[in-house]
Amino acid sequence: MNDKHKNLGGSFNDFLKEEGIFEECTETAIKRVLAWQIEQEMKRNNLSKSEMAKRMKTSRSSLDRLLDPVNESVTLHTLRKAAHAVGRTLKLELA
Repeated sequence: MNDKHKNLGGSFNDFLKEEGIFEECTETAIKRVLAWQIEQEMKRNNLSKSEMAKRMKTSRSSLDRLLDPVNESVTLHTLRKAAHAVGRTLKLELA
């Protein structure tokens, strides 16, 4: 098989690993999902960004960073506060 088709038939995860970007892509995907889930819970609970920030005891700009799917500076503490503010819990596990 020539180099042009070396990944044909392989998994996308295998491709990302071969390119050396699997971990980075996984982290970005997780962050995007968490930001989306928090936004969905805010909508479900009819929470404005101002009310959400107040419940989290943080600033509106901190909440905006949390909800920004590409911002990687979010801490577990902030995620836990956000989950609690919408009546949910944060669950993490090693796979």
